[in-house]
Amino acid sequence: MSTGTVRTPELAAPVPRPARTSRAVPRWVWALPPVAGLALAFLYPLVLVVQQSFTPEAGGHDLSGYREVFASTGFREALWTTVWIAVGSTVGCLVLGFALALVIAFVPFPGGKALSRFIDIFLAFPSFLITLALLFVYGTVGMANGLWTDVTGAASGPVDFLHTPWGVLLAEITYFTPFVMRPLLAAFSQVDTAQIEVASSLGAKAPRIVRQVILPEALPSLAAGGSLVLVMCLNEFGIVLFTGAKDVTTLPMLVYSKAILESDYTGACVVAVVNIALSVALYRLYRAVVARTAAGGRRAGA
Repeated sequence: MSTGTVRTPELAAPVPRPARTSRAVPRWVWALPPVAGLALAFLYPLVLVVQQSFTPEAGGHDLSGYREVFASTGFREALWTTVWIAVGSTVGCLVLGFALALVIAFVPFPGGKALSRFIDIFLAFPSFLITLALLFVYGTVGMANGLWTDVTGAASGPVDFLHTPWGVLLAEITYFTPFVMRPLLAAFSQVDTAQIEVASSLGAKAPRIVRQVILPEALPSLAAGGSLVLVMCLNEFGIVLFTGAKDVTTLPMLVYSKAILESDYTGACVVAVVNIALSVALYRLYRAVVARTAAGGRRAGA
């Protein structure tokens, strides 16, 4: 019996396929659809507003609309009213929001967590709803005046400030304070409680602990929340409208008055452009403050 060698069949070498000459799609191509959508939805209406501000009723394109608006006393008064109400509301929100956030974060009491969750819900409330609630309490026929007339028998109550600039200020502080508290509560949750305990054991009083331990950690959140509130107060329309304050004319109210009541669309667009410029300038200031505060925090941590 002879033994033969078993030959295994040789594997054929793979035939090389021609290389595909496909070109990768540039990344900027994928960015075109969302950029075009944003431009159509947001930038195009702004362009129309700016274009209309340079188009007077007589036709053509010039700066007569800006000269007329800037020369009017009503515009200067509205600009001043807008600025001081926005700044006053922001300061009030910062002070009240910081105090309330301190209590919620560092003073244990029943219902503290539920109150913190309610703040998140409060952020979704429309501004006019808060104004209506204040009208029910402090309005001409509200609860406070109703209680006064029932007790004294007077024809009217003494509370009549809600239709004044102070009423607008109170409504804006009431509505926008949670916008300061929310980032502060998030910042306070990151504070090392060991530092507070050490400072307390060394004899530091509560004001000193707040000033030297808690406040430095809260500065970025205060800057962010305050800048956000300032921009929102600058553009607030619903609160001023629902308070019915006749002597309070802000820039958004002036835009509404010129466009709807006077049919002066060029003047309304001029005021709107000024309002937009103020908002953008405040936003740039906000970004600068936040960047500087964050850089200072990184240097302190290093």
